[in-house]
Amino acid sequence: MAAGDHGARPSGNASGILDAMRIIALAFLAGTVLVQRSAALDGVVAAAALGLVAALGLRLALVLAWGRGSAARAGRWIPIALAALGALAAGAGWAAWRAEVRLSDELAGTLDGVELQLRGRVAGLPRASGSGWRFDFEVEPDTPGVPGLVQLAWRPERTVVEAKLDAEADSASPLPLAMPRPGERWALTVRLWRPHGFANPSGFDYEAWLLERGVRATGSVRGTGRLLDELPATWMQHVHRVRATVRERILAALPDGAHAGLLVALAVGDQQGIDAGQWEIFRRTGVAHLVSISGLHVALVAMFCGGLAGAAWRRQPALVLRVPVQQVHALGGLAGATAYALLAGMGVPVLRAWLMLLVGALALIGGRRIPPSRVLAIALLVVLVVDPWAVLSAGFWLSFGAVAVILAVLGGRVAPSAGWRAALRVQLAISFALVPLLLAQFQAVPLLSPLANLVAIPLVSFVVTPLVLLAIPWPIPLLLVPADFAAGWMMDFLAPLAALERAMIERAAPPPWLFGGALAAVAILLLPRASPGRLAAPALLAALLSWQPARPQEGGFRAWVLDVGQGLAVHVQTRAHDLLYDSGPPFGSESDAGERVVLPWLRAAGVRRLDRVVLSHPDSDHVGGAASLLAGLPVGTVLAGQAVHARERAAWAARLAHGREPADCARVPAWERDGVRFEILHPAPVRAPSEEPAGAGASPHDNDASCVLRVVGAAGALLLTGDIGTAAEAKLIARQPPASLSAAVVVSAHHGSRSSSSAAFVDATLPEHAVHSAGSRNSFGHPHPEVWARWAEAGARNWRTDAQGAIRIDFAAAPEEGVQVNAEREMQPRYWHGR
Repeated sequence: MAAGDHGARPSGNASGILDAMRIIALAFLAGTVLVQRSAALDGVVAAAALGLVAALGLRLALVLAWGRGSAARAGRWIPIALAALGALAAGAGWAAWRAEVRLSDELAGTLDGVELQLRGRVAGLPRASGSGWRFDFEVEPDTPGVPGLVQLAWRPERTVVEAKLDAEADSASPLPLAMPRPGERWALTVRLWRPHGFANPSGFDYEAWLLERGVRATGSVRGTGRLLDELPATWMQHVHRVRATVRERILAALPDGAHAGLLVALAVGDQQGIDAGQWEIFRRTGVAHLVSISGLHVALVAMFCGGLAGAAWRRQPALVLRVPVQQVHALGGLAGATAYALLAGMGVPVLRAWLMLLVGALALIGGRRIPPSRVLAIALLVVLVVDPWAVLSAGFWLSFGAVAVILAVLGGRVAPSAGWRAALRVQLAISFALVPLLLAQFQAVPLLSPLANLVAIPLVSFVVTPLVLLAIPWPIPLLLVPADFAAGWMMDFLAPLAALERAMIERAAPPPWLFGGALAAVAILLLPRASPGRLAAPALLAALLSWQPARPQEGGFRAWVLDVGQGLAVHVQTRAHDLLYDSGPPFGSESDAGERVVLPWLRAAGVRRLDRVVLSHPDSDHVGGAASLLAGLPVGTVLAGQAVHARERAAWAARLAHGREPADCARVPAWERDGVRFEILHPAPVRAPSEEPAGAGASPHDNDASCVLRVVGAAGALLLTGDIGTAAEAKLIARQPPASLSAAVVVSAHHGSRSSSSAAFVDATLPEHAVHSAGSRNSFGHPHPEVWARWAEAGARNWRTDAQGAIRIDFAAAPEEGVQVNAEREMQPRYWHGR
């Protein structure tokens, strides 16, 4: 019997099903994971159906051959193995069928990028985004080829004409445009595109995230819209309207509250009000789960509502004789938890907790006692049936993993711990057991998480959250100001912990085999002390913490042209050093490529320090992520291209390098790292600052002042050209000997613009591969077809990040092994890519 499995056992077939429930749930999970990691769905449903039929057929044959006592005669493991096989096939078949259905609701290719007139309703909670909003839109089925749910961005620097409900739109007067509210019906002019996101190793998969939410197209609102109906139409739209109202009232009651966004997150699950600095504190101290509505908060609401219902019921003796107080307590808790779960948006952690509560309440009402581990297994099955894409979320694994650890720690013991000892034991066990998952998902483990949680959990659970819950129907300062003060006290405690240099350890993303071994080690260590294998388990965990991915050998190097959209960021790695060339673009006013792409990739690759950062020129699509990068990772030297005017260059340097003046790349001599030579070919070097004004020798345009970097290893050269145009290319050809321009791989200048990659420059470099870093559907048409054809005619294979994701380039340490180029979308294909 598993840890925590106590109580009466059902009899007969029900007992057998419950005995195998844990195995069935895990097998169903395995089938779901297999599908979500598949490159294609062709034949998956058919294969799963055959597997399920085979499992059922074998089970039937076993019964017919040996009778009902077959399990005893054949060995109990055979029926369980067949049940697991059937669950595996069922999980794969269900996930694949759901995927096919969802993918079929797609935007027609002929409507991609076309301006459309749509009518529909605002779904969910709209979110502030820069100068506008972002929201889901449920489209009315009157436009063929448009999916039922799309995500829209609306940036109105204008007014909207609000139609009167009696359809007298012509007489409506312009009104200031406010954020759309959930459930409102609008007529909008939009431009839609099929889902597309960046594809980087260990990076966030935006396309998968949209697929899980059922969003099958993204787009933007063009011009103005017309409000057709203010009132929601469905009960879920009414729920979201209530969520929006609660959010507005909390923010209105705390106009100067420093932590109002945190309180809103605890009330309705909307986290947009928590700023990046607060998230960094939560990340480094391991308390992010406290500001994301999870099982802890749902359990608190259930206990509170159930306690009130039970106390009221006890005061009516006649009612107690009819229905036991225990059942009323369960029903009251379930009702309160259901309301709160809906108000929170019913995310995976909330859904898991609610399902466990539902199963427990139904069992209590029915007079059964189901062991907690089976309740968890049932909740796992239901979550996977409702949302097969939940396995792509880190929250899914952390949520179920944490509950499993709690059951293992508190259950199955003769004298279980209680009170603060139990809380300490559970917190330490969770912090330890989730190390493999945290490293696999985030490449970081907060070392001070136990200490931070011992203070933050009671404060949030028994002070902040109860006050916020009471403020949902009564959003008054009397409740919210103390909650804001308590949240501020918590942040004052956490901030110094987060600021400690050793607050967390960061390691590279582990390979699957090491991750699986570490999970097995954790499971072994959670077993009773006399269990075999406990002495060997720490060795696996030590291997996990010390593992580093293989680096190039002496004389070789590896380069990643990251997928950052319309911009450029290239990571070059030698045996012991790392260089970054450019840092990608900003993404509106809220984030940038440095924060969202470059830093996550470097952490996943095990990079803890950059030897050098080269910022080719001041254009934002090349240096937009520099500030986040320099703030998030130690950097040895920053090299920067010249700006047009010295005043602009000084301001730029102060902004990006935090007051540290970058070295002028035109004055930096060639350097060598691990047998690999780095050389700045352009702009032309000058002898002294006084001898030549800034920008001399280059076009007055910033692009032509880009730093051009050539990296030379044993197997060939990589040429990084920034945004230089044909004028700078001509100067390079005239100034450099032919041998110093030849390269096996060239990252095309200006993202493949027609103003660059002249025929003379292509002939001078003659690469085997040309890589174009460009954004999907960029308005410039990069890479230009003429440039693409020019490189192809010269014998180079063209690669593009918008269609193929990040491009990996391996220069071998031995000259005869040459160069290998691969694309992320080809190395890690998924069935939803491009659909």
